[in-house]
Amino acid sequence: MSETSQNRGYATQTLDLAGWTHVYSGKVRDLYEPADASIVQRLGQDCVLVVASDRISAYDHVLSSEIPDKGRILTQLSLWWFDQLGVEHHVLGSTAEDGVPAEVVGRAMICKKLDMFPVECIARGYLTGSGLQEYKASGTVCNIPLPEGLVDGSRLEHAIFTPSAKALIGEHDENITYDAVVALVGDDIAARLSELTLKIYTTAEKIARERGIILADTKVEFGYDAVSGSITLGDEVLTPDSSRFWDAATYKPGQAQPSYDKQYVRDWLTSPESGWDKSSDAPPPALPAEVVERTRSRYVEAYEKITGKTFS
Repeated sequence: MSETSQNRGYATQTLDLAGWTHVYSGKVRDLYEPADASIVQRLGQDCVLVVASDRISAYDHVLSSEIPDKGRILTQLSLWWFDQLGVEHHVLGSTAEDGVPAEVVGRAMICKKLDMFPVECIARGYLTGSGLQEYKASGTVCNIPLPEGLVDGSRLEHAIFTPSAKALIGEHDENITYDAVVALVGDDIAARLSELTLKIYTTAEKIARERGIILADTKVEFGYDAVSGSITLGDEVLTPDSSRFWDAATYKPGQAQPSYDKQYVRDWLTSPESGWDKSSDAPPPALPAEVVERTRSRYVEAYEKITGKTFS
């Protein structure tokens, strides 16, 4: 392990990977750039190694507890989805033969280096979460008017594009209007981001529904690829960390739906048992073993139901 990184995103322990230099850590992923020019020459363009850790975040905190295999599950699920969507994406390779270091094969991808747009692109096909809160107050989501009488979990007649602005580390993303996206990136790019986001959601929602899973909403990110000159899908895609998946067999509008994500973590952290006040500056406590295992099982179940593969 290398020394704890400072001023490179979240402070965390990173790996010493031959041929790669650590440059940044997000809440759950670590980014490395090639230290060897031959890697760039072989791939034909600038690239970055994206390594998914087993870290888990909640309420804008990275927890001290990890979820075993989480990095592998989310990486393999993203790779599966990239193959289904029919849109240009950032993955160049994910195997040792492609140049991924042996110690992170299975939870790492070599990706095109993109100039990322400062927008979280969110598509919603069902009303819940922050969208439900805004709807109750104003009848809108991101200023988009919705019909009266909708409840928690209501399916929308058409999926909607409800972007948010990327926040600084430790702060919340903020829902914004389409006009705000235009102000950030211009008319043409805003229109393309909306079109691609809704295409991804529509394609994935159909695939998931055929497997007994409801895709309520999803967040995707895009960047500009200077080599191809195109807007390209980046980051992770359609994982329990970036999407809200529900079990179709238990789905019932008018109530909160159990989801395939870190629900067990959030529920425990806000329970009397944890003793943690999320409005305080204190870091969250370590998770009990039962919560860790139930959360891992939920991630595995999502992967297996969606892909039809057995996780091992």
